Amino acid sequence: MGYKGRDVEVSFLNKGECLVVACDSCGAIGSKALDIVHVPEQVTGRFTARVTLLELLAAGAEPKLLTVAISNEADPTGDGILEGVRDELKSLNLAHLPMAISTEKNMITQQTGLGISVIGVADVAALHLATTQVGDFIYGLGLPKVGPEVSDPEDPEIIRGEHIRRLLEQPSVHDIVPLGSQGIRGEAIALANTLKGNLILDATCPVELSKSAGPATALIFSTEQKIQEDNFKKILGMRPYFVGKIQE
Repeated sequence: MGYKGRDVEVSFLNKGECLVVACDSCGAIGSKALDIVHVPEQVTGRFTARVTLLELLAAGAEPKLLTVAISNEADPTGDGILEGVRDELKSLNLAHLPMAISTEKNMITQQTGLGISVIGVADVAALHLATTQVGDFIYGLGLPKVGPEVSDPEDPEIIRGEHIRRLLEQPSVHDIVPLGSQGIRGEAIALANTLKGNLILDATCPVELSKSAGPATALIFSTEQKIQEDNFKKILGMRPYFVGKIQE
């Protein structure tokens, strides 16, 4: 289930520290014969790594180690996937992170399969989890995209790690939730449910609320007060949009 509905697990250690773990799987997305969505292996690796890293960063943790389980041969599929993973790490200035890697060495495969986990550490006091309160406002950032729509890791309409890091610097921001298949509506409702609150959606929200956001192409975040969207656009490089409010 994750930490109070989030896609991370937290293990509390001594001296006020904790381990934070996030993972993501990806199947039938690549360049093999039976893949459903055809993209280069580098794209598969980069976006799958991005999902786990965004989840960890959003929780307030610092990544320390990745595991990359590739259900295909090392060459060429594995090499392409790892190139994408390393490109994503470089984009976050995390190229130094160690990786434990496994590839399929016994069977010939016809469909791409990948699983990535990332392990990080955080001070308990710095965790950005379960900080939303009843009465908070919910905002979105980035456009939900899925499947063939997701082919460019540098797409200016989708979120990246830099957006989460900038949000973490804003004292007014509570929880930050990268989105997946549940889309904006599903994740916002889940956030409200953890508080036993009701989500009141904004009827004028300009983004499709129920659409899957695929590999974390968008996020939602909560704030105690309404924000100045133009000011946040200057800070983030992308304009947020109002989703709704959590009420009793």
